[in-house]
Amino acid sequence: MSSEHRIDVVVIGGGIAGLTAAALIGHRGRRVRLFEKAGELGGRAATQVKDGFSFNVGPHALYRDAAGIRVLAELGITPRGATPRPSGGHAVARGVKHAFPAGFLSLLSTGLLTLPAKLEAARLLARLQSIDPAPWQSRTVAEMLAGLAKHDDVRHLLGALIRVSTYGNAPDRMSGGAALEQVQRALAGNVLYLDDGWQQLVSALRDAAIAAGVAIESGVRVDAIEQDAAGAVQAVRLADGTRLPCAAAILAVAPDEAANATTGHTHELLERWARELTPLRAACLDLALDGLPVPHSTFGLGVDAPLYFSVHSAVARLTPGHGALVHVAKYLDPSETPDTARDLAELERFTDLLQPGWREHVVHRRFLPHMTVTHGLVTARGGGLAGRPGPAVDGAAGLYVAGDWVGHDGMLADASFASARGAAELCLRDVAPLSAAA
Repeated sequence: MSSEHRIDVVVIGGGIAGLTAAALIGHRGRRVRLFEKAGELGGRAATQVKDGFSFNVGPHALYRDAAGIRVLAELGITPRGATPRPSGGHAVARGVKHAFPAGFLSLLSTGLLTLPAKLEAARLLARLQSIDPAPWQSRTVAEMLAGLAKHDDVRHLLGALIRVSTYGNAPDRMSGGAALEQVQRALAGNVLYLDDGWQQLVSALRDAAIAAGVAIESGVRVDAIEQDAAGAVQAVRLADGTRLPCAAAILAVAPDEAANATTGHTHELLERWARELTPLRAACLDLALDGLPVPHSTFGLGVDAPLYFSVHSAVARLTPGHGALVHVAKYLDPSETPDTARDLAELERFTDLLQPGWREHVVHRRFLPHMTVTHGLVTARGGGLAGRPGPAVDGAAGLYVAGDWVGHDGMLADASFASARGAAELCLRDVAPLSAAA
């Protein structure tokens, strides 16, 4: 094939990671084509609009002091949204609402903790930002909590902060150091709820990629990556049989999809990565209401149960008129068998506690019983973030992976952004533009 038709890099997957990698590489003068098997771009970052209500796929938040913001800035993208405030928040324990201890005064006044527990919590929270996560990377969250606090109620409170920061409920497996870093990041910069949902990021990344010359095709499935005898990428083959020679490929897809797109030694390696990863999931109840029965009750966090409630429209522009967009979630324990009916009932009862009468205001509701939060739990056994695979794939020159399960930087969407940047940098290092090679 002539150089006029040859591709430098093929990106497989049109979610946050794939769009980011494609835009970064395209801006540096490489010829890039991106393929997304679904009809629309965005993956779990896509937003569905119903009667003016912008539904994210469950609760989403963009950390302000993390990789995502920095990578977006490189592409000239400034997210539009706002930061949630501590007012209107509740901590829920044993079925009772308490003022959420968001500061020193609310910590002293809340009925959530006994006086000795309040004093310990105040001391712990005051030094939380200065605790070194390194010694806890290979220790579990449960072990870290036991080492940091002596009162059960304080351990439960810190455990709740970890759940809401990591979207994970695996204290006996999650790396304590990685979890602590995530909490520190949340406390340092808080988060953004995005106006019009995360679709604004999908659209901005798509536009950045197109402006960089990336050819984007949705509704097109890539069947396989072709490699030579030494493992180097030679081409990608589409589901319709089309063969596209290329110098490199980025698999910005779920780990099992990445494995299925390869053969031989590379397939065995990626299959092992997929097998060793544990996905984190949540049961999510997304509600569009024509109004809030209790206007000032906008946030609730379970302390002795893995439950979350937040009125995202109290912060970001997501609804028409005086409507409300509410996300309620249960962080599922990966070691337990999900019970869909039980989980939905728990979410509804939690909403009853925080917004009694909400059922009379429902415009739309959506229940996602097993939403994937991330494809890879960051484990103590793996030594924290250092134990995650990629972006380079050993023995496969020109092949890289990106996504929320990849790389040594960040969790959740930040891992997608950071690994996309890492994969892009490797491509740029290893793949000369065709014009330079001609």
